[in-house]
Amino acid sequence: MTSEQITNTGSVSGDCGSAQARARTHVQAYVQTQARQNGSARNDSATNGPARNDSAKDGPSGRKHGLQRCHAMLRPVSLRALLPWLTSIIGVASALCLVIAWFPSTVWNTPIVSSDAPAHYYFIHRLLDEGLGAALHLWPHDSFYPPLFHVCAYLVIKIAALFGVQCSIYAAFNITWIIASGVIFPAGMLVLCRYFLQRWNRGNPISNPISRISQALSTSESSSVSESSNISNQQVPSAGNRQYDAASDATFVLRNLIGLFVPVLAVSSVCHPYGLLNAGPLIAFGFAMSLLPLLIAATLRLFDAIAAREHIAKWLAITAVAGVVCLVAHPRIAFTYALILVPFIVLRLPWKLILGAFIAMCVGAVAFVALMLTSFKSDRWANPDSWFHSHQPSKNLWESISFCLTDGLDGFPAILFALLLIAGTAAAFVCASRRAAARASDSFSSAASTVVPVASADVDVDASTSDIAVSAADSPVSVSCPSPASHSNAADAASASSESSRLRRNDRLRDVIALTAAFLLVALVYVCTVTLVGALPNIISAPWYRDENRIMTMLPLVALPLLVIGINALAECVSACAASASFAPSASSFSTKNSASSVPSLSSASAVSSVKNASFASNWIVLIAVFLVIAILAVSAQIVCPSRSAARDTIIAHSSLNQSDPNEQLTEQKIAVLRKVTKRTGTQATIISDPLNGSMYAETLFNANMLYPIINARTDVPSAPFGKVETAFASGDAQQVLGTVCPLTDAPEYFLTMGDQAQSLQSFPYRAQYDSFHNEELIDTYVDGGTLVKVADYSQYGQGWALYRFGCTD
Repeated sequence: MTSEQITNTGSVSGDCGSAQARARTHVQAYVQTQARQNGSARNDSATNGPARNDSAKDGPSGRKHGLQRCHAMLRPVSLRALLPWLTSIIGVASALCLVIAWFPSTVWNTPIVSSDAPAHYYFIHRLLDEGLGAALHLWPHDSFYPPLFHVCAYLVIKIAALFGVQCSIYAAFNITWIIASGVIFPAGMLVLCRYFLQRWNRGNPISNPISRISQALSTSESSSVSESSNISNQQVPSAGNRQYDAASDATFVLRNLIGLFVPVLAVSSVCHPYGLLNAGPLIAFGFAMSLLPLLIAATLRLFDAIAAREHIAKWLAITAVAGVVCLVAHPRIAFTYALILVPFIVLRLPWKLILGAFIAMCVGAVAFVALMLTSFKSDRWANPDSWFHSHQPSKNLWESISFCLTDGLDGFPAILFALLLIAGTAAAFVCASRRAAARASDSFSSAASTVVPVASADVDVDASTSDIAVSAADSPVSVSCPSPASHSNAADAASASSESSRLRRNDRLRDVIALTAAFLLVALVYVCTVTLVGALPNIISAPWYRDENRIMTMLPLVALPLLVIGINALAECVSACAASASFAPSASSFSTKNSASSVPSLSSASAVSSVKNASFASNWIVLIAVFLVIAILAVSAQIVCPSRSAARDTIIAHSSLNQSDPNEQLTEQKIAVLRKVTKRTGTQATIISDPLNGSMYAETLFNANMLYPIINARTDVPSAPFGKVETAFASGDAQQVLGTVCPLTDAPEYFLTMGDQAQSLQSFPYRAQYDSFHNEELIDTYVDGGTLVKVADYSQYGQGWALYRFGCTD
């Protein structure tokens, strides 16, 4: 084919996703080119005599042949453009369905009764009351709290109102969590894993080993035959090439099938997102974790741009925007981000940027320490061994290590995941190391191979050849794990030098080392948190509050990409070994026959054809095997999932009003009392109560105006006015109490008692500061002196339950 034909056909195949009119234009151009070529061939024939039978195909038949070829090119390219999107949509939709199916139905009408839940409900409530301007000071004492989750829930309510739908705070909370956990997180994990798959498969589809052998055989054949023999034998590679393309399609399908199951596996583990909804819930941190895979993928793209010295500004801007969004979701996510990115920074950036990155990390660490020292007053800072003194190990060493290797799965899926992770990582190291060694020794120069052009990092690579080392004597054929290889055409040869120098960076080996190191760092932090005690584990896990729930969320971010490239490496190794074992005899036999005669017999052509036939079969067998393994893992993880079920049961228990302990945060009795209290006081009057008795839920349940509607009104920050009221109430001085409470608002001020603090909140470190609010003797003293006037008695619901009004002059 001439260069003009190549240009036209290339333009057709490159625009397969565009409009039909544009495609027809390219097809017509191709037909016109064919007509000109056929006309030229007829002139040559008239002058020099007949040359090739193909040149006689002119006129209508030639045009028909050209149209058929163009349509044949348009169809597979359209499929390649559609398949990644199709598998991505199916995978993310499946993950969303799993998250919705797991989600407890009880929390749509009642709140999650836990330590952090009231604050998140209150933050959304405050945004509804004050507008988006409150996003920068959500705390009741007007300090900053990461607002992104709550802003999204606020927008859900406002958007629903545009369609005439009234969405409650609890429903908006749940919808935002489901979108973040069932759409954003699995989609982000898919983007991250596809990034590593694209780099791993850069010029290395699993179909390459056999194709390389058949290429070598075809090259040897064509170099030793006459022109007439070549003409007859070129029909064999033509049929084989169609099979070769199908085998290359097997690689393309494999990568997309792996991508199909990544979103499902991302939401199969209890590590994330389910654990954080149960613990607290840690909503803001969980929202940031759902966004983090996108930030990591953008950062790695930036590293690629820096290495290639192109598109740096574009990826720097994308990374900066993603980083700001994650920080607005929760600033503490920066520690997780830095921990995972450290190995990639060391292995993939120039030394000046490595130095700059570590200086930035040190500055951030100093700033964090300064923040902690100024925000949390303690006499234990100089003694790290005494930090987290109430923390108790929850797992032994083997349990914590196995939890990391299994990504928090249970039973058979956990065993299968661990086996695939270990075997895949080993295979990835073997393949990457062999490629690096082959490049270092320039072993490919004897095989006369060139490097396939690297496709864009933004699309799936459809490479066509691989790295099989063939000896100079053509026999025997030596097969190793796939490495870079080539098309034997002039265009590839011209770019081989520049591409070879670029790929000598050993991207595969660097990625495997970096991912493994990141996995080990995450495992180290997890083991230090749940198993080890002492000064060093305290220091290592301090950025995450030595909290198992926060740290276990990091495991899918490193385990899944490592599993994905490991499975891909296993498929390559199996295909390469099958190639070597099955077709070394055929290659050796063909080489012997070829050396005995300068004109090969038909058996040589059939040998090439059989090699390519087997290439087609072996690669699709590998594809089916990989598909079955991943499908079994993904499906079994949904069937055997006691950890996820336990988290769901715990949330259902927390949202139930049927509690055996009448002093729990919310019971049917407390709901009834809070409803009556709000009806009596209205929504403008201020109500003061002990937050740990569950009274703070009245703010979002009935729109009551609770003075401090969350449980952690710390005394070491300016929590005015609640801190002043708390101090005054504990003083026993009636004048101080009235002088502090009465100026709060122009509306009346009330005091509510609802028994002792809930047992589920006894681990709260600041609970003692509220003791005066349920001190019956102190309350009776204020009643006797007229500071408090009882306006409603609720003793039928609980002993000592009552509503009082402060004796202000208003």
